[in-house]
Parts: sequence; structure tokens; C-alpha cells
Amino acid sequence: MALRVFFRYAFVIFLMLQGCEVKKETENPFQQQIDEVKKEYAPDKRVALFNIEAIKNNDAFILKGESNLPYAVEALKTKLSANDVHYIDSIQLLPTKELGAKTQAVIRVSVANLRSQPKHSAELATQATLGTPVKVYKKEGSWYLIQTPDHYLSWVDAMGIQPMDSTEINEWKSAEKIIFTKTYGHSYSKADEKTQVVSDMVAGAILVKSGEVAGFFEVQYPDGRTAFVAKEEAQEYDEWLQDLNPTTASLVATSKKLMGVPYLWGGTSTKGVDCSGFTKTIYFLNGMVIPRDASQQVHTGKAIDSIRNFEDLVQGDLLFFGRKATDSTAEKVVHVGMWIGNNEFIHASGMVRISSVDPNAPNFDPSNMERYLRSKRVLKAEEDGLINLVNTPVFKN
Repeated sequence: MALRVFFRYAFVIFLMLQGCEVKKETENPFQQQIDEVKKEYAPDKRVALFNIEAIKNNDAFILKGESNLPYAVEALKTKLSANDVHYIDSIQLLPTKELGAKTQAVIRVSVANLRSQPKHSAELATQATLGTPVKVYKKEGSWYLIQTPDHYLSWVDAMGIQPMDSTEINEWKSAEKIIFTKTYGHSYSKADEKTQVVSDMVAGAILVKSGEVAGFFEVQYPDGRTAFVAKEEAQEYDEWLQDLNPTTASLVATSKKLMGVPYLWGGTSTKGVDCSGFTKTIYFLNGMVIPRDASQQVHTGKAIDSIRNFEDLVQGDLLFFGRKATDSTAEKVVHVGMWIGNNEFIHASGMVRISSVDPNAPNFDPSNMERYLRSKRVLKAEEDGLINLVNTPVFKN
């Protein structure tokens, strides 16, 4: 009996060892090179697409997948060739040929909800406001994979954008424009606020200016609709750019105009914001495009504090909160707010509200103080990941 048990266990161990050998023999010889290139060129999948894999087909390996980074794909091929690795190239470079010349677009609704997957039930990844130019990479059904000026990748339904070719986008960028500066409002079918509403409007919306009529701008939407916007609620875009001189005070003033706006996961507009969408909106309305998420924003700007020495902060500095790094876990940034002085910061948590770092203040925020990580200064910083609209023609040529 004991001998039979011994042989049974020996046979099981033999099979296990054989399984390990088979796995080792069929291990993907390309994976290391793919991982190295991805780490170098596309470490953050939110802003760079590099989904490449090697699939064995009989005695050959096929490189399959897609990327919007032709230089990364070329780097992978160079690396494989240097190692004398043979493969069949079946990588799809984006944008897809199906799009034809319409590889750019402009947001045509007041706020486009951009999803993590091509369906309305998917997570709200971010938003883009009216007039935002985007790159278009591919289409699935009635959904488009797009990339916003801050490089964020997401899906938008067909009603959210007006696809354009290079000639059309250049004409749109060259046209005179207005920017909506009121927190929330409407455009109208005639130069009269009592007439039919054409659309709602949010702060930062940009439209082509086609004329002026008695206290109104006559405007044109990316899809050709015409409307009128009250001059007291908007400004000519070029004039707005010339007047831009973002200061600590202007950042605070902008932030307080959004007090009480409800929290919305993925929100980056005055209809609803999440924590990083709120700080992003504050800076955008002061002429700066900063990264989308708190975990991206923390890598920009000048380091100011990491030891709760809040006396070193000035209005407009960003405070980051989350989980500190340990020997076994990496740091995780999960929340961001903006310093407004007087030991207070403003942030989107439930709604846009003001909290204090002072334990004796009635609005003291103990939960966030327990997870405070550091503060960074973004105002007027010049570096990759930050776009100054005065110097970078996002909305105009």
C-alpha cells in the first residue's frame, strides 16, 4: 500500500515538473523587450497607448496590438532587430485608416462626458468643454477614442464631437473666437435672452465669433449651429489671452466662484467636479492646462512642503493627500486641494468647500491632515505636462 502511494505521488510530481518545462519552452521571448519599451515610452496608460503583445502561430511569432506612438513602435522593432529576433509585424498604428482624413475633432456640446470604455455605462474618466480640440484615433460603433490637449485618452459618443480634417481644424483655429466666462449660462437663437435656448454653457466654453449684435456675440458652433451669447457673460478669446495675468489672488477668486458645486467622479466642469477636476478647472480658467488626475498633478511644479510647514505655502499651491510609501507599498496620491491662505484650502469633497489645517478651527479637516503628503507650486511653472495658453496655441493657430 505504501509503495503504491509513493509511486502515485512520484507520478504527480513528474507531471508537475513536465508542466513547468512546457511553460518554460513556450514562454514569450518578446515580453522583456515589449515591457522595456512600454516602461520608457508609455508608463502611464492614461496618456499613452501601447498595447502590444507577441502571439505564437505555429513556428512564428506575430506582433499584434495597437499604439498611438509610432516612435515607440519603431523603438521596439529596432530593439528586436538588434537581438536578431524574427517576427511578423501586425501592429495597428493609430489613427486607423477607417477614419480617413478626419483624425481631429472639436467638442460640440457644452460638456462632453468622456468614458473609460466605449459605452455609456462605463466609468466617467473625464470631461471636455465646448470648443476643446481633440485628436481622434479610432471608432467603435458610435464611439470614438480621443485624446484631449492634456493627453488624456478616453471615449466619447458621436454626438459629443465634430470630426474634422486638417483643413477644417486649421480654419476653426484661425477663426475669431469668444470664451464663456460666467460659471453657467446659455446661448440663444436670437440676440434676446427671452428667445429659444440653443444650448447651456459652462465657464471655459469656446465658440467661433461671427459677429456682434446689441450686447450679444453672434457665434457658431463646431457643427454649424448659430447662436447668440450675452457679452456680459463672455469675452473675445484674444482679448482674454492678452488680459491673462494669473496671480495667487485670481486663482483664489476663481476657486470661490465654484463653491458648492457638487462632487462628480470624472467631472472637470462647472456642472460637477472631482478633486483634481476642480484644481484643473481653476487653472484652466486662469490660462493654464495642468494634468488631469491628482496622481499626475503631483509630478508637476515646484516642491514646497512635505512636513506640514504650511507657513511656506502661498495661495494657489496644491496640497496632495493619500497613502505614504512604506518598505512594501508605493505612495498613492488620492486627493488634491488648493491653498487659499489663512490656514485653509479649498477642495472638492462631497461638494466644493473650504477646510482648515488648524486643529482649533471649526472647519478643521482631521481625516485629510492624517493623510497629507506634500504641496507643490504650479503657478507660472514652465515644464512638460503644463500648458500655458498664452504661449501654446491650443485653441488658435
